[in-house]
Amino acid sequence: MNVQVLANPAGRLIWASDALPGAVHDLAAAQTHDSPTALVADDIKRWAHKAHPGAGPAVRVPLPGKNLRGRRRRHNRDHAKIRSPGERAMATPKRRRLPRKLRCSTTRITAVVRALVALELST
Repeated sequence: MNVQVLANPAGRLIWASDALPGAVHDLAAAQTHDSPTALVADDIKRWAHKAHPGAGPAVRVPLPGKNLRGRRRRHNRDHAKIRSPGERAMATPKRRRLPRKLRCSTTRITAVVRALVALELST
């Protein structure tokens, strides 16, 4: 399953997209939900992983390459630090182990993910 999420700077889930089949690429999923366009309209920046190049001006991705030095290496390190709350937010539904065991339609998976986000927001 492929679910796009947004987290606040504290690392709490604030939004989850509808579930798509797992074979859908992350960039295609983001474009399906029109999140890059919505972020540009609201002047919100998003730090994404390297699977999102070309997603638009509101989406920040790490620089490609393995042996980076100087400014480029610092850029990727700072990018990873900024993304870490989002990774913690995504760990919340994974920690419950439920999404891993779901073998049903994406409609039902969407309902489960939305319930997990509601639980996260209520605590």
